[in-house]
Amino acid sequence: MEDCRNTAGILLECGWSTAGVRLECGWSVAIRLSANEYVKMESVYLRCDRSMSSSDLTLEFELKRLRTFRLGLLRLHKTLLDSERVIYEQFYGRIQSPNEFFQLVISHDWFSWLRPISQFIVQIDDILKAKEPVTVEQINALFEEGRSLLQPNEEGSGLEKRYFHAIQRDPAIALMHADLSQLLPPARSQ
Repeated sequence: MEDCRNTAGILLECGWSTAGVRLECGWSVAIRLSANEYVKMESVYLRCDRSMSSSDLTLEFELKRLRTFRLGLLRLHKTLLDSERVIYEQFYGRIQSPNEFFQLVISHDWFSWLRPISQFIVQIDDILKAKEPVTVEQINALFEEGRSLLQPNEEGSGLEKRYFHAIQRDPAIALMHADLSQLLPPARSQ
């Protein structure tokens, strides 16, 4: 194996196939799902031929990073919903059914701060399922939006403040936030 490329700050160990035509770059990715639960993605590969440009490799890498980020964001969103449900039920009583919970999530003010996260997940899905070619710039814009969306701040806006308090009360949320933050590429200078 030889070092072949450093893409977005991650060193990929690469080796040529026996035909000498294809290059496989592999790395391991672990996503923390909870304090004691990990999903380890071994053998995540970029496969390219010699005609692929550096920008093609970067795009493939960023798409994989975006998919991984999306999975972590879905887990965080579910955990936030579950956490908010517990507090809601302390104030208003038990939620009787999944349908009632769904209706509360989409219409009750208690859960309104989570809606921008839901909408952001839909934006990511739209990019990942787009029929038109996706650009690295589009992916980077999503990462920047994710960075600004997931900024806990005790003195901030509704989302920032509620997210701050969720991180303070639930260690699982704090760990998920830390893991998602590590998946984000370095902030672009303005």
